[in-house]
Amino acid sequence: MRSTMMDQPLLISSIIRHAAACHGSTEIVSRVSDGSLHRTNYAEVYERSAKLANALISWGLQSANRVGTLGWNDHRHLEIYYGVSGAGFVCHTINPRLFADQIVYIVNHANDRVLFVDPSFVGLVAGVRERLHSVERVIVMSSANTMPPEAIAAGFECYEEVVAAHNSMFDWPRLDENDAAGLCYTSGTTGDPKGVLYSHRSTVLHALAICTPDVFNLGEGTTVMPVVPMFHVNGWGLPHAAPMVGARLVLPGQKLDAASLYWLTTTEKVTFTAGVPTVWGSLLDWIDENSADIAPLQCVAIGGAACPQIMAERFHKLGVDVIHAWGMTETSPVGLTNRCPASAPTALEGMTHPNQRLKQGKPLFGVETRIVDDNDGPVVHDGTASGRLQVRGPWIASTYFNFPSAQTDGANDGWFETGDIATIEEVGTVEIVDRAKDVIKSGGEWISSVTLENAAMSHSDVYEAAAVARDDERWGERPVLFVVLRPGSTPSKEGLLSHLGTRVARWWIPDEIHFVDELPHTATGKVVKATLRSRLKQ
Repeated sequence: MRSTMMDQPLLISSIIRHAAACHGSTEIVSRVSDGSLHRTNYAEVYERSAKLANALISWGLQSANRVGTLGWNDHRHLEIYYGVSGAGFVCHTINPRLFADQIVYIVNHANDRVLFVDPSFVGLVAGVRERLHSVERVIVMSSANTMPPEAIAAGFECYEEVVAAHNSMFDWPRLDENDAAGLCYTSGTTGDPKGVLYSHRSTVLHALAICTPDVFNLGEGTTVMPVVPMFHVNGWGLPHAAPMVGARLVLPGQKLDAASLYWLTTTEKVTFTAGVPTVWGSLLDWIDENSADIAPLQCVAIGGAACPQIMAERFHKLGVDVIHAWGMTETSPVGLTNRCPASAPTALEGMTHPNQRLKQGKPLFGVETRIVDDNDGPVVHDGTASGRLQVRGPWIASTYFNFPSAQTDGANDGWFETGDIATIEEVGTVEIVDRAKDVIKSGGEWISSVTLENAAMSHSDVYEAAAVARDDERWGERPVLFVVLRPGSTPSKEGLLSHLGTRVARWWIPDEIHFVDELPHTATGKVVKATLRSRLKQ
């Protein structure tokens, strides 16, 4: 027997319609390509998204056609988010920090018909334009008077002229909620990038989940600044979650240096922000150097890589709560969160203990987790035994876009193989021990590179650290540590080894420490350990 409830699909267009109807005057502040601040609101974004949708229809796009973007976090990118997916097309956000050849591969693999680009990427696109076989038109996200001469010479169109030429009346189609709405490619560190295709349903459910109190706790009184770029996994869902609850949005554009982020945070009264650890390390250093206060910031979500204990402690000293988040492109991305208040009440058992703060946390409702051994057998959830972490849920990928099934390594009996090694407590709390490919196996025992790196970064002179394995005839593998020191610090292998000796088991202590000027990072800020391992072999 079916229920008597209305059959209303969960659609991305319903988010911006709701925001315009109920939070229309709520401000959206964004830094645009010329460095100035632009102010708009949800009602205007809704209207301009409708104009953009009319433009796409007039260009002859068909249902599920892909529309690419190479843009920073600003109001025009937000309009594209809603205009493209709401009209029944797929918004394909592309990471501009990738190599040109990777971008060409991704655009051609996705078969993008239209490409929206920020003015700062015009040179990049103009240089590869002839290799983008499926792209019919390129639109520069700028006004007519700020169009780069190179864009005009290349025949690229102006975004503001496109929007102005179309009507704001648009009949948003009633789509199937399982239709594709967004597309994002993995970083491709182990082969060609793979596309993850998000649905309207998965996107809306993910946005609802991250708004909840024990996740990001977003509401009408929140001012949200997504530092995580909108070109990466839908900006961690914040461009969908903020309008859903009427939160004020501050979009930082391309100026992500510490001074610019601090100025935006304090002048625009940001209360919630989210980004990767490398961004927050620079901001915290700037605050220390300038004896500054970060008020009114209340909470920061840290993901993309493990949050070092020292980073959480530095935020707590500023009175800022930390949310340790875990996820992947394939998980939309938020799958686990560990909310670590600056002043944890005693009711949160064990949350004041540093080890608990470093754990990735509990699954959001809708996400299930399990760990398995090398034979795919179940591993007990006792917080000690570790195994391969697998997840499943309504916003978890089951396969990759346009990838031969034989090459798809995502799904395993209905579960997604994350590539992480983890423990799970009886109450569901997950701790990522390491990436499966990064764990160090010495004398038959595992050494967690993540734990070793956190121990190193708790030293006052260490800015960043990465642990990798080198081959060893006796032990199989032994850990090697690459360390970036803070400015003005003097390298001291003995001092760092002594520090580690009080924090990890004796047999975990690395045989080698290499002090380097910087570590190699992916386009999304993760350390490329394959490059470090290659350096060791050389």
